[in-house]
Amino acid sequence: MQATLEEMQAAASASRRYHPNSDPHHDPHGAGLLPARIYAQLNVAEPDAAALAQARRYLVTQLEATQALPCELPPAGQDMAAWMQARAAQVGVAYEAYLQERRAGAPRQYFSGRAHALNFLLRVAPTKLVDGAWLYSAVKHWRDPVFRPLILTYLEELGDGEVAMNHVSLYRSLLQAHGCEQADWLSQAHYVQGALQLALGWHGDEFIPEMFGFNLGYEQLPLHLLITAYELNELGIDPYYFTLHVTIDNAASGHARKAVDAVLEAAAQWPDREEFLQRMRRGYLLNELGASTLGVIGSFDLDQEVQRVLADKAAFGRMMHSDYCRIGGKTVNQWLERPEGMRDFLAAMEQGKWILRGEPAGHSRFWRLIDAPGGEMFGVFNGYEKQVIREWIETGWDDAPRQPSFRAQARGRQGVAEQPEQPHQEAPSHLDAGLDALVAPLSPACHHLPPGLEATRLFSQCYRTRCIV
Repeated sequence: MQATLEEMQAAASASRRYHPNSDPHHDPHGAGLLPARIYAQLNVAEPDAAALAQARRYLVTQLEATQALPCELPPAGQDMAAWMQARAAQVGVAYEAYLQERRAGAPRQYFSGRAHALNFLLRVAPTKLVDGAWLYSAVKHWRDPVFRPLILTYLEELGDGEVAMNHVSLYRSLLQAHGCEQADWLSQAHYVQGALQLALGWHGDEFIPEMFGFNLGYEQLPLHLLITAYELNELGIDPYYFTLHVTIDNAASGHARKAVDAVLEAAAQWPDREEFLQRMRRGYLLNELGASTLGVIGSFDLDQEVQRVLADKAAFGRMMHSDYCRIGGKTVNQWLERPEGMRDFLAAMEQGKWILRGEPAGHSRFWRLIDAPGGEMFGVFNGYEKQVIREWIETGWDDAPRQPSFRAQARGRQGVAEQPEQPHQEAPSHLDAGLDALVAPLSPACHHLPPGLEATRLFSQCYRTRCIV
């Protein structure tokens, strides 16, 4: 089954808009507007004036780029609710067709194995680790009821201060559980969405319609979210971060519906309704820039990835090996002097029986060196890198045991200690007047840290339970 029409159009337009260079330092926009640089400069507690100015320029260039893109939004604002419902129904029909195909024996559509899935988690991490950032500037407008839907959405992205529900904390934990440290080998395209979210978060006051529009696009439920959650579970990877978004982004009463209502209310209050809707559409189209989900999934190649993993290590290990061991007539140090020659190095290890392809990884001497406690290379490769190597070695092994799903593993666990509940601090009755003081700890770089979580709890309690005027 193919992806929905919307997803294919988004992937195609994103591909036309952004052609990442293999050099991660390549600047497609000129003037130093590298998405990864913007991302790093803004993902701090207090970006400096130069970083904010550069981020504004970057945001303007990206908004200009959306003018060439087709927009699926209906021309009349009053038709948005019907559009949202029809879109959600289309996704539901497509997902049911996917499930029927899987029940009939079709293979996974997205992920060839755990390494592929973990690679996906790494490549989308720059976006997921700033989840909700585009709404940050709305928080300071807590006195204005027009911003209430956006503020409530932001607080829910932050888990209302509960670490177990904070989206950034959830994703960080997911990466850590599988040894997926943040990768420094990602291309600029992988940072575009995160940079845009942060730029909107810090400049939302100037780009209010664009912020409402981006929120409208981001909060709609896509087909790829449902399939991703299903296949991650199959591969033994906790899908909760993704299933949580399936539930809270629902079109009935969740973020998808709130986003539509927020746009209509804000447009009615804006001095020029047509200007608001025009700018809102440009903000909506920002969602189509950068590396698309389907593009990220489709770009994975296990052979190329295992070579990249070894090439990355070569820079650090080329002077660390003794010369007594030779593989294919060369010492390990000699092989590592040419990171671009990892394909030949792997072939030499196969020929020398250091690696036995198509057999359990444990049969290979190279695997035992990197995986067994006490192995001479134990600790060199992280969890993700070892999964890549394992799957590459075991490719073609017909008797490989079936991977139990994450939920099956969870049912089989016994005696897992529950996390003690943290006592909630009651918000003092006078805190309404001090909500402004809690805005800074709710910033994208801070809200998932202990002070930010506490500030979020206090802000949420006051904002939700008191009459804000």
